This record gives sequence, C-alpha cells and structure tokens, in this order.
Amino acid sequence: MATIVKWQGSGMAFDATASTGHTVRMDAAPEIGGENTGPRPMEMVLMGLGGCTGIDVVMMLQKLKQDIKDVQIEIESERSEDIPKVYTKIHVHFKVFGTDLNEKKVQRAVDLSAEKYCSVSKMLEKTAQMSHDFEIIEV
Repeated sequence: MATIVKWQGSGMAFDATASTGHTVRMDAAPEIGGENTGPRPMEMVLMGLGGCTGIDVVMMLQKLKQDIKDVQIEIESERSEDIPKVYTKIHVHFKVFGTDLNEKKVQRAVDLSAEKYCSVSKMLEKTAQMSHDFEIIEV
C-alpha cells in the first residue's frame, strides 16, 4: 500500500492520493498559513477511525441479519497540550438505526470492532484512552 502526499504550491494545502487512486485535500488553519480548503491531518485520523470501525460494525450486523437502516459514528477526542499533540482520549459513540435490532448483537459488533478488528483503533490505543458506546434508534 502506498500514498503520495503533494503540496499544492501555496499555503498549507496538500493533496493525498491513495494507492486506490482516490484523492483528498488536507489543509491547515488560516492562522498558520492555511486556507481552510480541507480537513486538518489530525481530523483525517479521526475520520479514518470512524470509517474503519463503521465498516466493521456494518459488516458484522449484516452478517448477523440485523435490519440496519443507518449507522452514524460520533467521535469526541482530547489531545495533549504538549508537542507532539497526540490524542490522549477518544470516545466513539455509535447510533445504529434499524428495525427490531438485537441489543446484544449490536453490543457484540461494536465491542469486536473496538477490541479486535479495527486497525485504526488498535493503533490509536497506544497513546489514547479509548472508549465506545452505542444507542439503538428504532425506525
């Protein structure tokens, strides 16, 4: 797997292109020379966490024949005051929308993602206190 990150020639904007060919723009805040044209790199880390754990949970719930309609992941975080400003606390909250969802199956999917399958979560737990919970919303 390879990624190419290229400065866009002015300000602090960088385009990152993944080995799959998909590109995303990252930028910095205006107060440090950015133009706010994309998420900050540390925001991308949390987005990656949400995508990774979301894929796990959706796949497991589908395999468990749960009638899910939507899954939303809300992530709250805290960072160190000292440089490097790594994440020190991350809380992942799942909102699982569906019909007649089995609470134990949802709990198992969320737990397995956090504790075993989500590679991003496993990397982040090296510096951050990780926690997670969920709520089921009947639709």
